[in-house]
Amino acid sequence: MTMTDLLTKAVERKASDLHITVGSFPMVRKDGVLTPLQEEKMTPGMTQLLAKELMSKKGTDQLTSEGELDLSYSLAGIGRFRINIFLQRGSYGISCRIISSKIPSIDELGLIPLVKDLAREDKGLVIVTGATGSGKTTTLASMVEYINREKTSHIITLEDPIEYLHDHKKSIINQREIGSDCSGFAPGLRAALRQDPDVILVGEMRDLETIQTAITAAETGHLVLATLHTVDAPKTIDRIIDVFPPHQQNQVRIQLAGTLKGILAQRLLPRVGGNRVAAIEALVSTPGIKNLIREGKTHQIYSQMQMGAKYQMKTMESAIKELAQQGLISKKTMDEHLPANNILN
Repeated sequence: MTMTDLLTKAVERKASDLHITVGSFPMVRKDGVLTPLQEEKMTPGMTQLLAKELMSKKGTDQLTSEGELDLSYSLAGIGRFRINIFLQRGSYGISCRIISSKIPSIDELGLIPLVKDLAREDKGLVIVTGATGSGKTTTLASMVEYINREKTSHIITLEDPIEYLHDHKKSIINQREIGSDCSGFAPGLRAALRQDPDVILVGEMRDLETIQTAITAAETGHLVLATLHTVDAPKTIDRIIDVFPPHQQNQVRIQLAGTLKGILAQRLLPRVGGNRVAAIEALVSTPGIKNLIREGKTHQIYSQMQMGAKYQMKTMESAIKELAQQGLISKKTMDEHLPANNILN
């Protein structure tokens, strides 16, 4: 049994993830549910051999020193994979995200029309948020590919690791991987500003320096697409502001109000008939929203979103209910995923 065998079987099952750990069967996740890939439990020696099949000498050294390793991996004719190898209780664990070789379009993903509108922006900050595994990377890849097909732009992506590979179409695209092409998001972003970009994708805004540079890039005439690990639009704004020391927060509110174009907070829900569908909470930076950001009144943003349908805004609750009304998710799924504190009641 090799990693090639396991990854090939996972792709054939149309799984999204493959998990390998000592004492368990190799498990695949499909439509959010874990099932065994084969009936042979993994031993420490087996997981070690599988991990070494994936790693270079440099990667082995990093795993030994840091306890984990992120890498991209590809199999000709099979697919691409985002892999995390880690140490647990003295043994190796492996988690693999399976990446489609074809970049899905915004329409194929069934995303809301606002996604295209935000991708058409010439400048400003667009943020896609959600928990791990909520499809943020795929949504951003579809937006980059939309720009690539529709506009003549210079697009620079900063990714950790690179997942989808883009071909040059109307645009030219330079994809840089953190750790191999540049040392981090903040240095890569600073360098990107010297490379005549029109669009910059920031795989994750993790720290103050990256967030500050991303806002500056948006202020200076670039379209910046980025992700944050937050669950809704108002919390995304709070998270950005709270990263900064108190004496800078008022200025950051003013900058964010001037640069933000929109926030898409998404969850993947089980679709009727199989697969999953994205429920997207959408915030658009209207004059009213800009004022609330400037004045630090983010607690009032939800009420603006509830009344902002004409601007394509919607809360997560209304997004989930809309999917149920369209027959894309079941009533049971709707009830399970509606926010616990029902804002409309």
